[in-house]
Amino acid sequence: MSQEVALRETYGQTLVELGRENPDIVVLEADLSWSTMTHFFAREFPNRFFDCGVAEQNMVSIAAGLASSGKIPFASTFAVFAPGRCFDQIRVSIAQPGLNVKLVVTHGGITVGEDGISHQSIEDLSLICSLPGFTVIVPADAIEVAQAVRTAAASDGPFYIRLCRPKMPLVYNDDYRFNLGKAVTMRQGKDVTIIAIGTMVIAALEAANNLEQEGLDCRVLNMSTLKPIDETAIIKAAAGTGAIVTAEEHLEHGGLGNTIARIAAKYQPVPMEFVAIKDTYAQSGSPAELLERYGLTAKDIEQAVHTVLKRRS
Repeated sequence: MSQEVALRETYGQTLVELGRENPDIVVLEADLSWSTMTHFFAREFPNRFFDCGVAEQNMVSIAAGLASSGKIPFASTFAVFAPGRCFDQIRVSIAQPGLNVKLVVTHGGITVGEDGISHQSIEDLSLICSLPGFTVIVPADAIEVAQAVRTAAASDGPFYIRLCRPKMPLVYNDDYRFNLGKAVTMRQGKDVTIIAIGTMVIAALEAANNLEQEGLDCRVLNMSTLKPIDETAIIKAAAGTGAIVTAEEHLEHGGLGNTIARIAAKYQPVPMEFVAIKDTYAQSGSPAELLERYGLTAKDIEQAVHTVLKRRS
């Protein structure tokens, strides 16, 4: 396994770099700066850092006001609190006026582990993707995080970037270039396409490597831009391999799988399987235990590939 890096730490360090380059960058936090790693920015730019306390709704409203005044606000908290706790403020104050606010959340999914059900965000992508005008990104590793955050800073309009809590292996080299709205082909293949986001990209690659030993040739796509999604890549994958498996650390309803199924059904119908959290909330446990218990491992992707290929036959 390659080097493991905390995505949220990369986010914090990238914010500092952006702050040095652009005096209009400001950062807001909801009393979690040591977890979201925005404390790096606070230390270097105390006059451009605003800790709003445990008041996420207020943080969103302040960020909207700063954006309407020409600043580029990055507002951060845990994914379970934004959009969960402040959905209406995000909808009314950011989405409807289309303001240039960047929501970068950490601790997405169930890999918050022992923090338990109250801190596991498994509905956030469904919620945020329902808002017109939002760009939604779920990076796969630290290299992609740094470039996605820079892209958000340089682009106008609302962004939502979802990060996980654990350190993640690097899946990219230093020569990787993030392209907003475009899927990345991590591995070519002709038998089936696995489309994954975030923490599930490394699992998809592992599954593809294991299936290769069985003579199966799997294409793997990283769909890090969930919205606007790369429809061309999805249609091409469906036409080229005739079967698709999606993998996400999110509820099966309303996330990556649903979005891809809608596009495939419209343009290139093929059998599909969905590796995701079913209609349930998770228990407390270590990240590895939870991923196994709720069917989010390379082994589960491999089983889904076998199932979808039987259906195609």
